[in-house]
Amino acid sequence: PRPHPTFRVRPLTCTETRRGDQQVVHSLGDGAVHVSAARHDATFGFSAVFDAGASQEAVFEGSGMRQLVELAMDGFSCTVFAFGQTGSGKTYTLMGPLGQSDTQPASPALLGLMQRSFTCLLEQSRSRASDLALSASYLEIYNEQVRDLLSPGPPCALPLRWSKSRGFYVENQLSVEFESLEAIVSLLLQGSQRRRTSAHALNRHSSRSHALLTIHVRSRAVSAHPAPGQGWGAQGLSAGASACPSKQGTLCFVDLAGSERVKETGSSGELSVEANSINRSLLALGHCISLLAKPRGKRTHVPYRDSKLTRLLARSLGGSGITLMVACISPSSRCLSETLSTLHYASRARRVTTRP
Repeated sequence: PRPHPTFRVRPLTCTETRRGDQQVVHSLGDGAVHVSAARHDATFGFSAVFDAGASQEAVFEGSGMRQLVELAMDGFSCTVFAFGQTGSGKTYTLMGPLGQSDTQPASPALLGLMQRSFTCLLEQSRSRASDLALSASYLEIYNEQVRDLLSPGPPCALPLRWSKSRGFYVENQLSVEFESLEAIVSLLLQGSQRRRTSAHALNRHSSRSHALLTIHVRSRAVSAHPAPGQGWGAQGLSAGASACPSKQGTLCFVDLAGSERVKETGSSGELSVEANSINRSLLALGHCISLLAKPRGKRTHVPYRDSKLTRLLARSLGGSGITLMVACISPSSRCLSETLSTLHYASRARRVTTRP
């Protein structure tokens, strides 16, 4: 299958409206996006497009997210990542409004793809006749350092390793088991509050790191039919019950830091260093996607090692994974160049094929 590019166009902000920005991006329906501005008139096609009026529930149901949860339970490696310019609505789409906490939960209607997926996952696990174990790990990549967002104490850099059996993996990362919606949402909020954010001219709460929350789904189903006249001992199980092979699936949510132009954000000092690090890793990701989009016979070496981000996403992009891409864009005329860049980025990704 191919990655499933989904587009979301956020509303114009109050600042953009007061400034007199024009809306240059319009949804045409049937997965089409039209960009109309001076010297630019183009239409792009995607799996689904959600305009400014789309609810969080509509995005969850229309993007294929529910099917991704079910595939993870069936043992597949599934990934959803949100990308786009800084301030385009990536974190809101994945998590919902900022400022959530255990004591101040968000309105149910505003919850993002992550919380809705958790609910779907736990409902599915209760309805299936399987012994399911769920655990979560939460990382951020900040200035090319991988840091654990769930480990107690100040975040410290963790080594990124490679092995023939596991591919790229993070050594010593914490994985926490959970059984309830409250527990996994608490882990999400706990980790998100430790993530690096800063304010600049385009976004008061700009994510300064890429964040990866991974849900590990392990199951082993056993048919409950002992042989006639036998109990549940080892002999009865082998004679009358078939043990299904265990399945290990993953559901990874990737909230990419937004691409940004230092001239537009007014960044300097540490903010400028962060922006350069973010843009370099996004450039490496775009380069890998461009190479993966070529036909298999013409594909050259894909440089996953160029950044920590591409190493951790290697399996999702070109390996055995199934990927949902959510591209978030601003409709403002002032953001036109970044919007076109995001549209072309997703168009290339649409041509990538994987073998899950």
